[in-house]
Amino acid sequence: MSTIKKVVLAYSGGLDTSVILQWLRDHYQCEVVTFTADLGQGEELEPARAKAKDLGVEEIYIDDLREEFVRDFVFPMFRANALYEGEYLLGTSIARPLIAKRQIEIARETGADAVCHGATGKGNDQVRFELGYYGLEPGIHVIAPWREWDLNSRERLLAYAEDRGIPIEGRTEGGGSPYSMDANLLHISYEGGVLEDTWTPAEENMWRWSVAPEAAPDTPTEIELTFEGGDPVAINGESLAPHEMLSRLNQLGNDNGIGRIDIVENRYVGMKSRGCYETPGGTILLRAHRAIESITLDRESAHLKDELMPRYAELIYNGYWWSPEREALQALINQTQTRVNGVVRLKLYKGNVIVLGRRSATDSLFDDSIATFEDDAGAYDQKDAEGFIKLNALRLRVAARRGE
Repeated sequence: MSTIKKVVLAYSGGLDTSVILQWLRDHYQCEVVTFTADLGQGEELEPARAKAKDLGVEEIYIDDLREEFVRDFVFPMFRANALYEGEYLLGTSIARPLIAKRQIEIARETGADAVCHGATGKGNDQVRFELGYYGLEPGIHVIAPWREWDLNSRERLLAYAEDRGIPIEGRTEGGGSPYSMDANLLHISYEGGVLEDTWTPAEENMWRWSVAPEAAPDTPTEIELTFEGGDPVAINGESLAPHEMLSRLNQLGNDNGIGRIDIVENRYVGMKSRGCYETPGGTILLRAHRAIESITLDRESAHLKDELMPRYAELIYNGYWWSPEREALQALINQTQTRVNGVVRLKLYKGNVIVLGRRSATDSLFDDSIATFEDDAGAYDQKDAEGFIKLNALRLRVAARRGE
């Protein structure tokens, strides 16, 4: 007999997690608590509650985590200008630690002795979820059905659902969307289908969050983005809460064809995977954040951040948000942001984010009296450069003489 009495399941209401719900009951003879996170994915979540009720679930959690997601996860990540492998803005990766955190909290609240996710045994999400679970509750029992059951095809899932009387809404002849998709306030991702051929271009009708750049308006959109402590706080002078800020930037990016990428990335489990992503607001935010940093961070701080960023991004991609090394890096990054205050002016035009200006009334390090090409009134003595150059050239000159 199973020792598992109660499980908290990350539940979407779709086919996979509805089958998992029933499978948990069949396999473990346990009670199931469902947890659905609202991370701004743009879907109505109440149907998930209704479906869970119909399936006999007594404890149902549907939590609005949008503000916490952007404030405590997305914005701290953007302070680092994080990009995985130079392109990916980590939209799926950054959502997983919050879902894991809330699942563990619910497990504690309900007295559950296990948590369960619907990630497959091939992907990154199984690692991200489980590293989060163990980092927050080391003794928790983790159930990963895709690594245990034999329902390893859509046909078997459908047969199991029909046999157990699980409703299958929206079933189509073609089996629904050909893509595996994940969405939250930061992005939407697409994998599978024709994308598994790396030479085949993505279909135009796949994209959901942005117009094609060539179909974007011929008139550019200009905005001003205000930063305080490295985080955006206002658009065109209008103060916005973090989740409102990202939503507004998403709409601006959508309208102007901003944020599409098509990449092949290296998964943590070892395989390469092609994915397409739309991150309209995040693309704008990254460009603007680097622009305000360019006048408020000193050279060595900026360069140190750039050196550490790939490591930081890799930690998030691989699932180590709750690790001591990520927290240590975050503390350093946050320290650099205390003076990242000011306004950036941007032009959004047909897929491009163009910086028109940047200013900081309190923290700018740009001194036009020194940088000017005109008479600097003695602010900078150009003769000083000769000694600077000779000192920096000393090792080169010594090495060159050795080869004479």
